[in-house]
Amino acid sequence: MHSIQNNVRMMRSWLMMALMTLGVVAYGQHETHAVAAHQKSDSAAVAVGHAEEAHAEEEKFNPGEMIMHHISDGHQIHFIGKLYMPLPVILLNHGHLEVFSSSNFWDGFNEKGELKFKSYTAASGTTYENHHEKIVISSGEGHGHESEHEAPMDFSITKSVFGMLFIIVLMLVIFRSVAARYKAGANKAPTGLQNAIEPFILFVRDEVAIPSIGKKKAGVYMPFLLTVFFFIWMCNMLGLIPFLGGFNITGTLSITLVLATLVFLITSFSGNGHYWGHIFWPPGIPFGIKLILVPIEVLSIFIKPLVLMIRLTANITAGHIIILAFVGLVLLFGQNSAVAGYGVGVGAVLFMIFMFFIELLVAFLQAYVFTLLAALYFGDATQEHHHEEDHH
Repeated sequence: MHSIQNNVRMMRSWLMMALMTLGVVAYGQHETHAVAAHQKSDSAAVAVGHAEEAHAEEEKFNPGEMIMHHISDGHQIHFIGKLYMPLPVILLNHGHLEVFSSSNFWDGFNEKGELKFKSYTAASGTTYENHHEKIVISSGEGHGHESEHEAPMDFSITKSVFGMLFIIVLMLVIFRSVAARYKAGANKAPTGLQNAIEPFILFVRDEVAIPSIGKKKAGVYMPFLLTVFFFIWMCNMLGLIPFLGGFNITGTLSITLVLATLVFLITSFSGNGHYWGHIFWPPGIPFGIKLILVPIEVLSIFIKPLVLMIRLTANITAGHIIILAFVGLVLLFGQNSAVAGYGVGVGAVLFMIFMFFIELLVAFLQAYVFTLLAALYFGDATQEHHHEEDHH
């Protein structure tokens, strides 16, 4: 009971560090998610003589745009219909800080109920444009090619950053409450929220940390493992709540990159002589084989966290895409025939319900797998050398 209390207390320290460390994500969002589906494509800017053709083309449903709209990052949160929540835009342009609301880029809605965008002149006199959710400095020639525009450093609170900060604050509130209950009644049976959280804490300790790292050293890494497990799991669950913005937090490469980098740093600093010796000069292996094996082992140091990052991002994003693809299938068939739309819709809705429950399982499994692999890496880095008998 005392160890659980200490783990919960140390989790709060990890969360506070995460608030600072994950701050670098704000800049990474706009480089890894530069395409947002809810904005008009550049091809929509056609000559006046082709206005009718452009209007007909715009009316056609594009499932790819709909899917990208939901899984991509953005400077606003779309709930349902025309209900959007603006987010702060924070730009650093040649040493000058610009802060304003993303709603300044809004210019009403198009026929599909999607936001239209316009340029905005900030207090400094600089005019900015929103090109596919990447803020650029206007060239004065309207929406042209993105490469023709200068982009300021963007530290905006985007949809993924907002969701991430929300989960961190929620975790701080929950675990402060749980830690207080443990402190107040150390010898009492857990109740309420404490009772709901404790099985997961014991699961990570008994089924992940101790088998992977060893009972002697597992306690050192438990706060980090618990923090990562609950952070990933809660982020995944937030993304499954309907009409709450379509968050895809752990499907964002820059966020999973930070998590994987933390695992890499902890593994590297925890590595003992036995661990590094087996990487740079494996014992008991012929010299010729070492020339082949050592470069592979060195590469594995970086491949392991890279696999952690890609696995988490790909699995979470793929689940969202599958569900959205079936939504798009219904709308695509319904666009041409109401009967076909209803016919396909029945099967698609049943499959989407099935996939939603699968996603609930995947949300937990991906948090578990990431935590388990991190624990295995820590255990591999800290294992003691076991003397083996020489066989001659």
